[in-house]
Formats: sequence, structure tokens, C-alpha cells
Amino acid sequence: MLKSKAMTTPFDVIVVGIGSMGSAALYHVARRGRRVLGLEQFDFPNALGSSVGVTRIIRLAYAEHPSYVPLLRRAYALWRELQERAGETLLAITGGIDAGSEGSEPVAGALASCREHGLSHQLLDAAAVHQRFPGYCLSSDMKAVYQPDAGILLSERCVVAHATAAMEHGAELHARERVLGWDLLGSQGGVRVHTEARSYEAGALVLTAGPWTARLLPELAPHAVPERQVQLWTQPLVATNFRVGSFPVFNMQVPEGRFYGFPAFGVPGFKIGKYHHRRETVDAESVDRTAHSEDEAVLREGLRRYFPDADGPTLAMKVCMFTNSEDEHFILDRHPDCAEVAIAAGFSGHGFKFCSVVGEIMADLALEQSTRWPLDRFRLARFSS
Repeated sequence: MLKSKAMTTPFDVIVVGIGSMGSAALYHVARRGRRVLGLEQFDFPNALGSSVGVTRIIRLAYAEHPSYVPLLRRAYALWRELQERAGETLLAITGGIDAGSEGSEPVAGALASCREHGLSHQLLDAAAVHQRFPGYCLSSDMKAVYQPDAGILLSERCVVAHATAAMEHGAELHARERVLGWDLLGSQGGVRVHTEARSYEAGALVLTAGPWTARLLPELAPHAVPERQVQLWTQPLVATNFRVGSFPVFNMQVPEGRFYGFPAFGVPGFKIGKYHHRRETVDAESVDRTAHSEDEAVLREGLRRYFPDADGPTLAMKVCMFTNSEDEHFILDRHPDCAEVAIAAGFSGHGFKFCSVVGEIMADLALEQSTRWPLDRFRLARFSS
């Protein structure tokens, strides 16, 4: 147990890691009128976690599993509520393409979600996609599910909006205060969190530290593994083909790998990324944050083959991290031995769109130790079984 330096007035909840999920959790606890402290080891905001890169995709036709769709419907509602509160654009609807061979996960999975939940959609062949959206040049044997409700979240602005709203509700946010550890208070209940500056007490603890979470919960290390990712922006050769309105966001499985991308939005240029970019498992403290020519080559391979009109000069490249679970489903749970501790981790590159509803779930788990949302798919116990 770490020795306390100076105790402060207890909080109802402490949230560790004020990035995408942590800022949302901070907000949802604070909006319920509870006293909440957010602890962030770096500046707030910062570009060191998983939400850097201006934009993230949001989509209802969820290829990963139909069980995500109810969570997504709630997420959309909460993003629109936050957008109205912030008075700025956080969510833009562009439509979305899930593409691949007929039996691929993006196509078969998206269709399963659409059919189970009655989502508006169209199944298109490659020629129909190109005719409707000329920026796409899919292989002739590919299919695509078009879903009109997909779009873009301005990820970095969303984090700021959640934290700002939380502070307006009375939350405290301490940046540049690294957490060293935590322990339980014993029979009286609650937790004590130790930072480099002091120690704090609270009724509950929420761990949302992204790729750093396993440092505070070592048993999580095998199940939440950081991976280096790179995003590329290019100046299109035919700009009109890659604007909002003429180019939907995409999620695409092809022989070269699984790519995702965006029309020009927020910053200039067509944006593309690849899941499991170069399969670089990393340590969050020492990850290489410089984008190299080898990184660009990985992304240009998909860009040149399927989006040749976007194959113009490089505008920017940015490095971020995914934290992958073994099955690439989220970890949303209470600590198996400490009911006072709630965990959100392992978002595996597809979690940002869920921040708004995950924040609500973390507030439920911290304050009520239960939630109305079914979490069986996301429990830690699945790894032991």
C-alpha cells in the first residue's frame, strides 16, 4: 500500500484517464449531481492517447455484432444532446459503406445488423458504388452495404465537449497528475487513489486510462494490449469525389487488409487508416510517435488500389494507439474482486463512437453497481472461461 501524503475531502467518484471514455464518464457522473474528480497524467486535452486524428466513424450497420446496435442508438442520441449543449458540430452524417467479398465480415456482419434491427440500407455491387460515389473503385467481385445514418464524429472536440460540460456541472479535472496506484478503504467501503501529488478518497473508482489502464490493473495486461496505429491524409487528385455529400465513410475488407476512411472534414484531405496497421504491439510509454515512410506505404497500398483519385500529395500523418482485447470486443465491467471499481478498456479500434453511452454505463456501475445495458459480451469473465 502506498502511503498517503495529504488527504482531501472525499469524492463520490474518481475517474482516472480523461480521454475519450474518461471525459464521458466524468460528464455522466457530474450531470447526476455527484461530486467527481478526473485525474489525467498529461495535459488536457492531449494528443497521446487513442482519440487523436480529428475524426472517427460512427455507424449503425454494425458489422462487429448486431448486439451493439441498441448501444449505438443510445450513443447517437447522446452525441446529438452533447452537440446541442456545446453549440458546435460534433457529429456529421455522411452515409457509410461496409465493403468486401460477399461473405466478408463487413458485408455479412453489416447485413445481419441491418436485418435484425430493421435499419435502412442498400446492398450494392462495385459498379453501382462507383456510379453513385465515383471516389470508390472497388474490385468487380466486391459488394457493399450502404447505410445512410453513418457519419463522422470530431473526436478531439468531443473529448473537450464532454469535459467542459462535466466541469460546468461541478466536476474537478486535475491534469498533469499521474496516478501511482489505488487501494480499498476496507470495511468502510470506497477507494483511495494515490497520485504523484497527493491521495484522494472516493466511494468508487472508474478506470478509463486507455493503453495505460493495465499499469493500474496488472491482471488486465493480457487482455488489453496497446497497438501502434497511423492515419494518413492526402490531397485528392479529384477533390469533388471526396467531399461530404459525395463520399461516405467506409469500412472495407480486401486482400491487402481492413481499411477505413473519411471524406475531407474538419481538416483538408481524404483520410485513410488500416486496422492492425503494421501489427506493432507497443508499450504506451515508449510507442514510436513519428510516422515513417513505411507507415505511408502500408496506407498507400489500399488507397492506390481502391481510391486512385485520392492518390495525391501527403498532407499529414498521425500516430495513435488502439488497445486490443483478445476477441476485439470491449471490456466493460466491475472489478471481479472490488465492486467499487469500474473498468472500460480494450476498445480495439472501434470504440470511440460509443463514448457517449460508455460514459453513461460507467456512471451506472460506479454509482449503482449495475446498469440497464446487457454487458455479458463485455465482461472480464469471458477470458477465464
